[in-house]
Amino acid sequence: MSMLDKLKNMMKGHEDTVHKGVDKGGDMIDDKTGGKYSGHVDTAQQKVNEQFGNQPAPGEEHPPQP
Repeated sequence: MSMLDKLKNMMKGHEDTVHKGVDKGGDMIDDKTGGKYSGHVDTAQQKVNEQFGNQPAPGEEHPPQP
């Protein structure tokens, strides 16, 4: 079993908590970098959420950054 599979199994039933953590971590990075890498951060957040099978609730998504 791969490490990713182990993480997925640990997080089953806690998808909302995982999403909040990913969102909070991305916001912290945006704050520390002054939003310089917000496009990259948003992409990383999307990829992590896709990997763990949890999608943001409606209205929680970040709008696309120019």
